[in-house]
Amino acid sequence: MKKNHTSTAWLTWGIMLVGANLRLPITMIPPLLPTIKQTLGLPASMAGMLTTIPLLMFALASPLIAKMGNRRGNEWSLLVALVILLAGSLLRIISSLTALIAGTLLIGFGISGGNVLLPAIIKDQFPHAIGAKTSLYTVTMGLIASLGTGLAGLLNQQFNMQITLAAFSLVGVFGLLVWALAFRTLPKKAARQDVQRKNIAVSRSMLAWWIALFFGLQSFLYYSLLTWLPSLWQATGFSQIAAGNLATIFQLSGMPATLSIPFIAEKRHGLLYSVWGIMLGFVLGALGILIPGANFGLNVVYALLMGVASGAAFAICIVFFQKKTADAYETASLSGFAQSVGYLFAAV
Repeated sequence: MKKNHTSTAWLTWGIMLVGANLRLPITMIPPLLPTIKQTLGLPASMAGMLTTIPLLMFALASPLIAKMGNRRGNEWSLLVALVILLAGSLLRIISSLTALIAGTLLIGFGISGGNVLLPAIIKDQFPHAIGAKTSLYTVTMGLIASLGTGLAGLLNQQFNMQITLAAFSLVGVFGLLVWALAFRTLPKKAARQDVQRKNIAVSRSMLAWWIALFFGLQSFLYYSLLTWLPSLWQATGFSQIAAGNLATIFQLSGMPATLSIPFIAEKRHGLLYSVWGIMLGFVLGALGILIPGANFGLNVVYALLMGVASGAAFAICIVFFQKKTADAYETASLSGFAQSVGYLFAAV
């Protein structure tokens, strides 16, 4: 499909701002948990549910979104998902535990839209710039998620939880508006020309199952580390501020990997070497933080190792979705299947 410069520009901005919404609504929650427990009466035993609920929604919604993309078009389906994501973000502003849980459910569904459909949209709209556009959204996703973790606590201290949630909802507003404008600029082609094709039975592919397993492992490791690393560092003697700084380093260090992996994957044996590097980073980092008496400098190194490994692992999954499929519809189908199986594994 031939696009004009205006359409290309809006699509590029849209991809970036959609990426900004794919982790922020989750990573902003851990710093707010003490306030949520105190203000809304959330039992300590249920605190982990606020990060587990989105994973379960990813698992349930991913195949549905892939089917919707095949029937109605990926770009239109992503627009619907962003509306649902914003509705969930606004619902969480209400000072109610029920609203918080319901909003988190909607957010999980909405984020699934970006997770599943963005790789397919990039493959379809930018077939000659897949690496660049993939890096653009994964780096934006990691950067905004990291900033959100740090700023959520500061905003909560300066104002309150509702203002903090409302402020971060603006990212969803911008993402929806820009994607809506991008959608309007797309040429009026037969947008549903391939919609009637049969669903691709990716569940019969052994490769799809291996990709799903890899995706599940990286999701489990990332969200587990994101949730528990600050507490673990505090338990080993670091202050809350120091633990928070280490957690921010963990998240930010993944960005260079997400930026470079799509290009490394184009090289001979690039994927193989990257997978081995990811395994080494996770193992060395995890073993390092368990060593008693390690100083702050060493823990910075361990956080860097695990952060780079996490960022690279996620980027490789996106590359798998794009390189192992023939077109955007296959990409969405494989992405939906792998994320459904993978996030179910990660949530359990």
